[in-house]
Parts: sequence; structure tokens; C-alpha cells
Amino acid sequence: MLVKMFKATVQRVSTSAYKITQNCKSKDSHSVLIMIPHGRRCLSTSSCLYGKILPRKKPRVVHEIAGLEPITYADKMHFVPGLAKPKFPPWERGWKEPNHYQSPKLEDMPLYKDKPCYIFNQRTNVLEGVRQALWLSKSVLIKGLPDQILTLAEDPANQIENQDERVQNAIKNSRLWDTTEHRPPRERFCPLVLNRLLHLCGGLQVTHPELAKRILAEKYSLAATWRRGEDVFQVRGQNGLLLNSMTPLPVVAGQEQIQSTADQALETFYPIVPTIDLQNTHVYQEKNDTGFRKDYPYTHAHTLFLMEMGNTPKLLPEQLRAKMVMFTFGNALARAQALYGKEPSILEKPIVVQSVATNGRLFQFVVFQLNTTDLQSDSGVKNLAWVDEDQPLYEFAKVKPLIKKKVVQVPAGLSGYQPNTFKKFLALYLHGAV
Repeated sequence: MLVKMFKATVQRVSTSAYKITQNCKSKDSHSVLIMIPHGRRCLSTSSCLYGKILPRKKPRVVHEIAGLEPITYADKMHFVPGLAKPKFPPWERGWKEPNHYQSPKLEDMPLYKDKPCYIFNQRTNVLEGVRQALWLSKSVLIKGLPDQILTLAEDPANQIENQDERVQNAIKNSRLWDTTEHRPPRERFCPLVLNRLLHLCGGLQVTHPELAKRILAEKYSLAATWRRGEDVFQVRGQNGLLLNSMTPLPVVAGQEQIQSTADQALETFYPIVPTIDLQNTHVYQEKNDTGFRKDYPYTHAHTLFLMEMGNTPKLLPEQLRAKMVMFTFGNALARAQALYGKEPSILEKPIVVQSVATNGRLFQFVVFQLNTTDLQSDSGVKNLAWVDEDQPLYEFAKVKPLIKKKVVQVPAGLSGYQPNTFKKFLALYLHGAV
């Protein structure tokens, strides 16, 4: 009789434990209830499910009475009940201790300013994408690349020998021949694809001597400051691989097209504020710096190369294009202020900077022409930005074929190669050297 009652009790406990584990999402609860059918209870884990959480104690408020000095236990050198806790002045070590450094208040810092500054850096993910970047840089959007740049790659004299075959081999070398993994990570093949394409373009130095007057710079730091309306803006920080040149890029748009921008209105996105998603700080320095010394021989920014690596990209294509527009604008503005000073004006000779961004397969192209540094108002001459978006270099690069229902959907190897994408890449590289 006792055995039957014990079995019935164990069965009831097991049933209730099963119901509890179904309703409870805590991992600890599953391990605690395993021991219940054996007639035991693990208090170290089960008590956390049913224990009461004690409320936080409110800090004791010490009232200060004017004219009365509290009696403390400072002279006793130990705690004495009934006496007040002494307050000692902060101890000055006399040297800088990095482990115990206390930052001063923002208001006490030498670079503190009442008016905030809105900063665009390499991690900024703006909500409105290219539209927001165009408003910040006071620019007008033109879809596609300029015709005078596209015609450069159509000339057989400017093309690489066996161009399509060598480009496909460069892609295969980066995606297929360089790894034994089934699917190589994007952090690995994305920089390889870009570097090998740049290496192919650099081979034209024999027929185009002007290409020898260029150099690639990595991890340079940019700073450009301007005013838009009543706000202060900055583009700053490290931003990719920069191709510098001894000579500036030729002007893309003529004076007639530049003057026609005065009649075009900037696109707004009311009720969203244009400063959304920008870093806001009161401690800043109004600095304009190209990132290179004044005696640096390659003073002109040519093309900025950005890579969006990772299987889960930090920036979507729209936000990546906005980053391209802002950093090409920042490079051009820093160069303009170094040449013509900080006084806002319409530039006698506009400054052109290009940008190429890729994730290893898709390419984004931007050409930016800075026509004016008078950016405070929405009226007057505006800058120009040519944007060519989402150009695939190839469709698939598979180590193994993709088979579904015994049918090969995607064959192994490289498929869907797009030669026009590399022609645009080559045209931007040759711009200014032909």
C-alpha cells in the first residue's frame, strides 16, 4: 500500500514538473526539476525561481543644517555608531595614474562649446540614406556615371589584354582557388577581389605613364568642418583605402551645368530632422585636415575605395552610398579649404573626387564635384553627385554546385560574369590619366 502511494506521489510530481518546464524559459529550471522524481530538491538552482527579490535600499539622506558642523569619527580612525561619516578632500597623487583617472566635467573641458556639433564618421548609419547625404553636402543627384568617364573604357587602347579572362581569373583566385572551405567568409575574399582588380588596372602603367604618379594610402584620418543653416557639421575619421594623385581630376561638369544647379531645389524629408543618426557632441575642435602633411607630394584625392565586409553587413546599400557621398564630399572640402581658405565662396576650379564601394560582388560608384563651399543656405550654386548603384560583377561563385531535387540550380565555379561592371571600374581608375 505504501509503495503504491509513493508511486502515485512521484507521478504527480513528475507531471507538475513537466508543466512547469513547459511554461518556464529559464535554462536553470530544467536542471533543477530533474531531481524532483527522486524525492530531492536542489535549492541552489530552484530557490532562484521562487525566491523574493529584495528591493534596493534607498540611500540615506544627510541633511545639512546651516551654522552647525556635524560631529564625525575622523579622529577615531574607525566607525563609531551615532557619529557622522567624515568627508575628505580628493587625494592628489601628484602624477598621472591611468587606472584611477577621473575625467573632468564637459563644461570644464577646454574644447567645450555651447553649440553642438553633428559628426558623420565611418560607422554612421543615416536613416534617409543618399537623400540625407545630399542635403548635408548641399548637392544635386544625377543617376549614372558621366559619359566622358564611361567612354574611357570603351577605347581599345585603354583596355587590358585579354581583359575579361584575366578579370574572371582574378575573381576565381579570390573566391575559389584561395580556400578549401565550402563557403569562404566575406572578410577574406572581399579585400582580395578589390586588390587583384587594382593590380590589373595598375598593369596599364606601361601605356599610361600618368598612372605612376599615384599612390594608395590606408588608415588616413580626415577632418572637414562646415556650417549648414545654424548647425555645425563635421566629417571625420578613418574611411577606407584612398588613391592619391599628384595632379587633380579634371572637371566633369561645365560652367553652364554648374550655374543651372542654382535653380534646382534640394529634396527635403520633413518631418525627419536632417541631423538624425549623427553623433552629437559639445566637445570638439573645428578642424580641417586632409590627413596628410603639407609637403606630401600626392596631395590630390583621386578615388576612395570602401569595403563592406561581413556576412551581416553593418550598412545597407543605401546607407553605404550615403557614406560614399559624405566622405568624397569631406575629402573635396578639406582640399578646397587648404587651397582657397575657409571663406565660403564659389570655387574657380571645382574639385572632383571619386569613390568605389564593394562587398566582393556588388559595386557602387560615386563621382562628386565640389562647386561651392558656401553651404550655409539652400540657395545658390550647388554641388553635383553622380551615383551608379548595385552593379554586380558576377552572380555566383560556388565551390560546390547547388543541387535541388536532383537538378543543378547553380553550377560549380564562376557564373553570371558582368563585363560592364569592370569597365566602369577601369574607367574611374583611368580618369585623369588619359
